[in-house]
Amino acid sequence: MKLLLAIVSDEDSGILADNLNRKGFSTTKLCSSGGFLRSGNTTFLVATDDDKVDEAISIIGNTCKTRRMMMTPEKLPGSFGSFNMAMPVEINIGGATIFILNIEKFYKL
Repeated sequence: MKLLLAIVSDEDSGILADNLNRKGFSTTKLCSSGGFLRSGNTTFLVATDDDKVDEAISIIGNTCKTRRMMMTPEKLPGSFGSFNMAMPVEINIGGATIFILNIEKFYKL
């Protein structure tokens, strides 16, 4: 048995929960925030059998796509000072980060 920890954008969390539940995956959602952009994220906990891990990853990957967003440099972490005429830069947001852990024991009480 495996535990998937999937960190996704808040924008994708509702539809991802629906897609996973529709395919029979039970999920637990935790509110989290990203370190780089300090934006809202959702962390999903998904316990599943070893043979269903690829299906869960496929659902997450198909649901949580990366997007491009314009952001001014002074709002980016690590920027120093202020820029009077700073031009916006395009960055990638969204997608998913997935950690897969072995479950030694599982109890549902």
